[in-house]
Amino acid sequence: MDVMVMVGTAKGLFRFRSRDRRGWRMEGPDFPQTPCYTAVLDPRSGVLLAGVNSEFYGPSIRRSRDFGATWDAGVVPAYGPDDEEQVTRVWAIAPAGADEPGTMYAGVEASGLFRSDDGGDSWSEVQALRRHPTRELWGPGYGGKCLHTVLPVGRDTIYTACSAGGAYRSTDRGESFSPINAGIEARFMPEGQRFPEAGQCVHKLSNCAAEPQRIWMQNHGGVYRTDDGGDTWHEVGRTLPGDFGFPVLAHPSDPDTAYVIPLQADGQRWAKNALGVWSTEDAGATWRPITEGLPAVSFASVLRDGLDHDGQDPLGLYFGTTSGSVYASADGGRGWQEIAAHLPRIFSVRAATLA
Repeated sequence: MDVMVMVGTAKGLFRFRSRDRRGWRMEGPDFPQTPCYTAVLDPRSGVLLAGVNSEFYGPSIRRSRDFGATWDAGVVPAYGPDDEEQVTRVWAIAPAGADEPGTMYAGVEASGLFRSDDGGDSWSEVQALRRHPTRELWGPGYGGKCLHTVLPVGRDTIYTACSAGGAYRSTDRGESFSPINAGIEARFMPEGQRFPEAGQCVHKLSNCAAEPQRIWMQNHGGVYRTDDGGDTWHEVGRTLPGDFGFPVLAHPSDPDTAYVIPLQADGQRWAKNALGVWSTEDAGATWRPITEGLPAVSFASVLRDGLDHDGQDPLGLYFGTTSGSVYASADGGRGWQEIAAHLPRIFSVRAATLA
C-alpha cells in the first residue's frame, strides 16, 4: 500500500509518496509561498484537505479529490460580522467517524472550533466553546491564540485544546463544553495560581484509537496521561531528559505506547542534547530514546503537529523539523531515514496509508 506524507511548511505543502516506505518521491509544492499549517487525508472519502493561511488573501480550507493534483478554490471559515475576533489561521482539520461521512472539524486562530456537515462545502462555528465562561482566561501562547487540537470520538464526544487556554471536552456533539484541566500545572503562573480551571498552555493532545479515553498531553512543561477522558491526569514525564516539548503521539493500537520529542526549555526551544524521539511502552513509567539514524547534534525544533504515524504494522513514524528535514522510520523508530532536507520551516507532518 502507498503511504503519503503531507508536510505543511512556511512556503506551501509538500507531499511524499512511497510504496515500500524506503524509497520516496516528492510531489508539489502546492500553494507555494503560502504557509500551510495542516493537511489531512479524509479516510472516508479520499479527499485531501489543507489549512492554507495566505498573508494576502487570508485563511482558507482547500480540498483536492485527486491526491493533490488539483485543488478547489477553498472555503473561508469566519466568525460573525459583529464578533470582536477574526479567524486569521487554520490550525487543525479532523474528519469525524465513519458513521458521519460528511462531518469534519477545524480548529482556528483566534481560538475557536468550526464544523462542516457537508464534506467541507460550508463551515459554521461550534459556538458553545467560545461562549464558555472560562474563555476570559484564554490568552495567546508564543505561537498565537490558537485551537490546535481536535479529537472527535464517536458521534458525540469531541476533545479540543488551545494555547493558552487548556483542554476541553464535549459529550453532546458540541452543544456544551467542559474544561478538563484538573491537575495540569501552569508553571508560568505565580505560586498559588498554577492549577487554574483553564488557561494552561497545552501544546498537544493525542489519543489511542483503540482506547480513545487514553489521551496523552504535552504541556508547556510536563507530559501527562489520562485514562478517563480527562477527568484525572497523571504526570508521566519525570524520567525524560526534559519535559518541555511540542508534539505528543499516541500509538494507534497499543494504549501504553506513546512518543514525544523533548526540547530545551524555555528560551532555546531546540533539541535536548541530540535530536531524538522518546517512546514509552509502559504508560509513561519509563521512556527510552529511539535515535538510530538521527543527527547527534541539532539545533532544530519539532513543532506541535510535526510528528505522526501511518497506522501500519510495523508502525511507520514520521517527523519534520524547523530546519526543513523530514525523517521516516518504517519499523516503529528502530531506525530513521532522512527523506527530505532543506525544505522551508515545517509546521506539520501528517501520514496516511492509501488503499
